[in-house]
Amino acid sequence: MSALDIRIPLNNGTSIPAVGMGTVCPEDKKGPFKKAIVTAIVDAGYRHLDTAWFYGVEEDLGDILQELFQEGKIKREELFITTKCWPSLWNNPEKSLNDSLKSLKLDYVDLFLQHWPLTFKSDANGQPPVPRDDNGKVIFDDGDFLDTYKKMIDIYKNTDKVKAIGVSNYSIGNLERLLKETDVVPAVNQFELHPQLPLQDLVDFCQDHKIVVEAYSAFGSGGAPVTKLPLVNELAKKYNVTPADILINYHTVSGRVVLPRSQNPERIKKGYPKVPLTKEDLENLAEIGELKPTRYIKEDWGKDIGMPYW
Repeated sequence: MSALDIRIPLNNGTSIPAVGMGTVCPEDKKGPFKKAIVTAIVDAGYRHLDTAWFYGVEEDLGDILQELFQEGKIKREELFITTKCWPSLWNNPEKSLNDSLKSLKLDYVDLFLQHWPLTFKSDANGQPPVPRDDNGKVIFDDGDFLDTYKKMIDIYKNTDKVKAIGVSNYSIGNLERLLKETDVVPAVNQFELHPQLPLQDLVDFCQDHKIVVEAYSAFGSGGAPVTKLPLVNELAKKYNVTPADILINYHTVSGRVVLPRSQNPERIKKGYPKVPLTKEDLENLAEIGELKPTRYIKEDWGKDIGMPYW
């Protein structure tokens, strides 16, 4: 059985595919982007796409999806699609969502996330996405990051544009405040997570409050450094799979969502088989990061959001 077939229940009665295709795409890789997405959906069987207003790929993704719908390769209701509100549009998440829906050529998304618990000083169109002063420092607005989520709740309750809402890069402190001040528990919290950064306290907090954890950068950053860890490779040999398969199952076996990225059609076609990792395997993998925590995504704007090991 493929890990791509696993679905995880969300706290609002819907469910989410445990493995999603990440769509962050550098400008110089835009050429292979279409082939990668088509391969993921048609050949590999991906049913979960994770994108965002900030990624700058939603218009391309919308064209690809419409082509697949029209050709009968997939139906809209068979896909789970996530987009996100960027901090430069913190005060108007509905505009962010509407812009994404227009680009994606969709009537709704299955999940709408607050991308970061931050507010950037930008114009009404969210420009520039990351405002900086003459010294290169990010210019923050004086707004309250939780206002974004509160407005997202209004969209969730009063429109048909989203099936569920959630957050990304929220620390325990941010979640505690959200739970105290709002009446909609986030369906998910998406953040960097892998054996070198297990963040067990945050994972436990989310699970205790029925918030599904979504792991991004599951292989690390450029060069996929987490796939090169000795234990990951030992387990790959033990189960006769690839290191990437081990890292995907590190999350899915634990009831988490994971969002791998690839531009390689041949790699995408292989998908990810289910691997019967044991409790001991999972504990040994997490011990790597407990002994020497390593974070790969360390954008300067995130250093004060309360996440450990920034």
